[in-house]
Formats: sequence, structure tokens, C-alpha cells
Amino acid sequence: MIYKIRIILDAQDDIFRDIEIEASNSMEEFHNAIAQSFGFLGNEMASFYTCDSEWKQDEEIALFDMSETGSDVRLMNETFLEDVMNAQSPKLIYVYDFLSMWTFFVELADIVENESGITYPNVLFSFGELPETPPEKNFKSEPTFDFDDTLENYDDLDFDENWN
Repeated sequence: MIYKIRIILDAQDDIFRDIEIEASNSMEEFHNAIAQSFGFLGNEMASFYTCDSEWKQDEEIALFDMSETGSDVRLMNETFLEDVMNAQSPKLIYVYDFLSMWTFFVELADIVENESGITYPNVLFSFGELPETPPEKNFKSEPTFDFDDTLENYDDLDFDENWN
């Protein structure tokens, strides 16, 4: 089976690539196809993240295991595209270069049969040029917990002040 996938840069301008790739390819092969289609060298750390229909990030699939003791992180070279992306779970988030945080939305558009004479992965369509620097992210700068409110309501805290 062949997956037709659109990879969209998280940016104000429309910048995307449409790629055909075999569903049986590893996530590492998919990572390489994305990196090449956008003109990256492919020598930076990267991860895919499973997500829900609202793009809420879930499980990481990393290029390398960077932990000292080994972890439960899935690795791209051991995970296959068809195992994480299908008609029921058509979305992924892809982050390339953790210092620059190039972030992409990856969405399955169609599943078709292999066509003889075509080499996969195959870039079907390329729209927009990658900017020199990654688009700025608008992370929430305000804390979600109001410390001032807690200190003013000291009597409402649920602990015994004579604990020792």
C-alpha cells in the first residue's frame, strides 16, 4: 500500500509537501523523505509524535534514544509508518532540529495501490519555500497556576500547618 501524505510547516504562509511513501517503510525512512523534500541535510535530531484529531501531542517516536539508561521511547528505525498512521489515526506531528524547532503537521490524505514504474518515496507536489529561520512559536508565557492567589488564600490550603 502507498500512503499519500501532506506535510505542512507550522507557519503563517502555506508551505507544504505532498509525498507518496510505502506504508511498510520505517519512520526513519519517512523522516529522511521529509527532510530531503524540504531541503534539510537530515543531520539534526528529530521526532514524530502521535496525536489526536485536534493535534494534541501524545507518544514520541524518536530518531535516537538519548537517555543514559535506555527508555521506553519508540525509535524510528524500529517503527513502521503503517503502525502509527492509518485511516483511523491520520495525523502526526514532526519536529526537526530541536534547537530550531521546525514543526510540521503530517496528515494522511489517501491510501492507494503501488504503481509499477514509480520509485517510492516520491514527492508529488511542493508548495512554498522554506524560510531561512523557523517560524516563531507563540508559546503561552503566563503561568497556568496563580501563585499570588494561593498565597493570599493561605487558610484554604489543605495541609496541617503543625505537621512536625
